[in-house]
Amino acid sequence: MKQPRHTSTTRGFSRAATLLQPRIRKASEERGFAVTRLLTHWAEVVGDATAQIATPVNISYGKGGMGATLTLLTTGAQAPMLEMQKEQIREKVNACYGYRAISRVRITQTAPTGFVEGRVAFTAAPKPETKPDPGVQSAAKALSEDVKSDDLRAALAALGANVLTKQKS
Repeated sequence: MKQPRHTSTTRGFSRAATLLQPRIRKASEERGFAVTRLLTHWAEVVGDATAQIATPVNISYGKGGMGATLTLLTTGAQAPMLEMQKEQIREKVNACYGYRAISRVRITQTAPTGFVEGRVAFTAAPKPETKPDPGVQSAAKALSEDVKSDDLRAALAALGANVLTKQKS
């Protein structure tokens, strides 16, 4: 009896995550990261405040094999703050691994391989939200009051408020 032929539902396409997973694993293992989740979910592992000031760079295993050293990259101003949090970071990272893989946390202000590769990525400060001037909002509503659709009227009023605010500044 002939077996039914398997037909693919993806029509020859593959998910990007599936294609990149072997490369991500190879690159992270070269730096000592056996668990890639530590890199991909760094903010979830250590918290947003720590993730904004520090980036994991390397995990090195000593000759004795008794625990590894996690190297974190930070800026000079943040290094003392991070130094005080080393024990908490070590505990959170070990919780990510599921066992006591990390015995030491080392903080560096440059990458161990040189200045070019290890730069700290700074996140932009959030923009302060400013409420538009009530006069500008009423002028924008007046320009769009003839529109019959509620959604379109609201969108045009918001657009008008933005345009009028930009023209003022």
